[in-house]
Amino acid sequence: MSLTHFDASGQAHMVDVSEKSITTREAVAEGHVRMQPETLKLAQGGARKGDVMGVARLAGIMGAKRTSDLIPLCHPLPISKVSLDLTPDPDLPGIRVTATVRTTGRTGVEMEALTAVSTACLTIYDMLKAAEKSMQIEDIRLLSKSGGKSGDYKA
Repeated sequence: MSLTHFDASGQAHMVDVSEKSITTREAVAEGHVRMQPETLKLAQGGARKGDVMGVARLAGIMGAKRTSDLIPLCHPLPISKVSLDLTPDPDLPGIRVTATVRTTGRTGVEMEALTAVSTACLTIYDMLKAAEKSMQIEDIRLLSKSGGKSGDYKA
């Protein structure tokens, strides 16, 4: 299998997507932040910095929109949808984060969905680190993608 971000001589390059078909593309990614039960309670309404999950949701949306600024070979995309679900999970304990990103274009939004989840998880950590520095960001992964030449994927 050849990797698309390298040319014949092994040099990194941005993939030419100009000949690809314009299709609706969607990607869903997930991850979570594991924390102590007391920290989870803070995240649900008692943090000094404010609404932890609301700020993390906005950070995830902003992260998706800035993916091409962060990942060197990603194309800037006209994103048509970014949504984040942040769900407190006392069994973890922690917060589960799911991002859905959609566009109509020539390349997929997997990296945007993964960046949205990563950014939201990092924001949760940042807002709660005064209470617990041992939180763990875990299991960030692509759940599904649709559209494009490679077709659909489900984890």
